[in-house]
Amino acid sequence: MTPILFIDRDGTLIEEPSDFQIDAYEKIRFVKDVVPALLRLRDAGYQFVIVTNQDGLGTDAYPQASFDGPNNLMLQIFESQGIVFREVLIDRSWPQENKPTRKPGIGLMLPYLQDRSIDWARSAMVGDRETDIAFAANLRIRGFQLKTAQFGGEWDWMGIAHELADTPRRSLVQRNTKETRIRVDVDLDRISEPAITTGLPFFDHMLEQIGKHGGFALSIRTEGDLHIDEHHTVEDTGLALGQALKEALGDKRGIGRYGFTLPMDETLATAALDFSGRPYFVFSGEFKRERVGDLPTELVPHFFRSVCDASGLNLNLQVQGENDHHKVEACFKSFARALRQAIRREGLELPSTKGAL
Repeated sequence: MTPILFIDRDGTLIEEPSDFQIDAYEKIRFVKDVVPALLRLRDAGYQFVIVTNQDGLGTDAYPQASFDGPNNLMLQIFESQGIVFREVLIDRSWPQENKPTRKPGIGLMLPYLQDRSIDWARSAMVGDRETDIAFAANLRIRGFQLKTAQFGGEWDWMGIAHELADTPRRSLVQRNTKETRIRVDVDLDRISEPAITTGLPFFDHMLEQIGKHGGFALSIRTEGDLHIDEHHTVEDTGLALGQALKEALGDKRGIGRYGFTLPMDETLATAALDFSGRPYFVFSGEFKRERVGDLPTELVPHFFRSVCDASGLNLNLQVQGENDHHKVEACFKSFARALRQAIRREGLELPSTKGAL
């Protein structure tokens, strides 16, 4: 199926002049970054359709010939750069006529609504006015309003290309029980400093390793019943993180899927993992101390088991060494590095002969 990007013309592809009418060659000014953004979206499989309101086109107020020359030049310039439009749809009515073919009406879209080859879930609309966003809402597709001095908006072309072509893998999970209140926010395609607070400083430090060495944006805020003990805080944080990873990965198309061995002084930890959809956890290692900082060592494997259960992850974690602080930290770091490899995009194919993960 093919996604389509419906695009307004004036103010979106080419800058809109003060008289709101591009009826001369010298009025053509391309919007910043529109060409590289469209090339990126073309390479991601998108087709392009221009949908534009041209008030009174074909009347004495706006002769057809005044429109055709600049419009054809614009299309030729785009084509010379490798960008071809599937169709140019024009409504010629005046605003006061309120015709269903005029945006935000979708009267021009009827042939597209009957086309079963269109991937509507990925299709979108880009424009500079609120009517373009209303048009997108009427089509039940995503709308992007370009930022302009005239009409506001908050998007630029490169941001739109990233959003649609890269399909950022994000998830926000909020898990509230009588024992814990947890918010986990992940973005697998963005790097930022981890923001972690669980009420257990050493556990915070370990979770920071997952975001830092996993190479993705991770924010966790946990409020747990620490007046009882640490169990629910650690377990439920693991469950929420696992759920967030599962949701962010989606259908897992293009991921690396598979482990990592990491030394830390005298300690050696190995994390072999597989986002198979079948949760399984095996832990090989021992801790001599009851706690490292404020984290009970018995909860270290329990945390990873919780992540596996919620994410559908198969994880085999092994650690050996003398220093329990190093051993715990090596477990989290090797897990994070394995995650980094597994979630990295390597293409578009699903890494499974089963056809599903």
